Amino acid sequence: MSDRLRFGSFLPPHHLPVNYNPTYALQRDVEIVQLMDTIGFDEAWFGEHHSGGAEPIGDPMLFIAHVAAQTKYIRLGTGVVSLPYHNPLWVADRLAMLDHLTRGRVMLGLGPGALATDAGMIGIHPSQQRDALEEDTAVLMHLMTSNEPISIETDRYKLVDARLQLDFYQDPHPEVAAAAIVSPSGPRLAGTHGAGLLSIGATMKAGVDVLAMHWDVAEQRAKECGKTVDRKNWRLVGLMHLADTKDQAIKDVEYGLREFCDYLQHTASTPQLTPTGNSIGEYIEWAMSTGAAVIGTWQEAVEQIENLQELSNGGFGCFLLFDHNWAPWAAKKHHYEIFGDYVIPHFKKTNHRLKQSEIATRAVRDKLAAQQQAAIGEFAAKHGQSKD
Repeated sequence: MSDRLRFGSFLPPHHLPVNYNPTYALQRDVEIVQLMDTIGFDEAWFGEHHSGGAEPIGDPMLFIAHVAAQTKYIRLGTGVVSLPYHNPLWVADRLAMLDHLTRGRVMLGLGPGALATDAGMIGIHPSQQRDALEEDTAVLMHLMTSNEPISIETDRYKLVDARLQLDFYQDPHPEVAAAAIVSPSGPRLAGTHGAGLLSIGATMKAGVDVLAMHWDVAEQRAKECGKTVDRKNWRLVGLMHLADTKDQAIKDVEYGLREFCDYLQHTASTPQLTPTGNSIGEYIEWAMSTGAAVIGTWQEAVEQIENLQELSNGGFGCFLLFDHNWAPWAAKKHHYEIFGDYVIPHFKKTNHRLKQSEIATRAVRDKLAAQQQAAIGEFAAKHGQSKD
């Protein structure tokens, strides 16, 4: 595994309170990805949600198709496609087309579905989702990797001699990653198919508690299935808001942190990611005292990521900012700019030679400046003599 980390953002997205302009909210999501593209972030992932009002992207592939045309370099992933909601044939088919449209910039993240209200609307009970995900991923991977047709019937769909008609742009296919919060279902899935892993909420208590376990499960399952998993394809998702000073960062998040925490506590059916508290002061205290989020400076962000590297017991390949709207729009963009200016080059090590060059130049500056001054004086004297 390379010791250079990659960086990106995980955008569910969360737009709160739910009295916003959805047209403008989606446009801002696009603009954040465009900003990341210019700064040098590596990737962005977009969620699939159908209820609750706060997370308006219902089809991450459709969103990726739109954003891809407005960016140049950044890789774009589904974070995630809730596979039990869909026919795997059509997921694979759309992915193949999107792979061509993006010229190989698309990635496929898979999960069971985060919101029970989404699943409930199509008659899926939470107890069915993880088993359905394992079953459907096996079908999906067959469609993506084999030329042999597949026939299968479940209580959600039926396939008869199904196969893809379109080859992928990427060889052999786009990267696949399984999402995980607390349960071992995501790591098991990653290991079964030799896929990547998205550890969501890695800095929150539930995520930190199972961080090392996630990769252990993935490796053990991969060994059982004759597959291999690579830590460079392990992505950790964490919460941060950065500003020029810690006081400014705390002031910024007073804008929207309360609504974010209230949504996770009382609307989203994801108990694994539930904050504690009732007031903005208590929410800030929860975030900072538990280590769930960095609200501060870029130096604190570096410290948090280095801590995650230790907790992962062997390292990971990519850190994703858990996108949010805690701060006003201008402050949110500045947060991404600070991260791009200081955190990314620290871990990518793209400014180490610049620093070394500056140190080396400083060490000889006085001696060379004296030589330069003497040379200028000598030339001036020589010029004066020639005029005489």
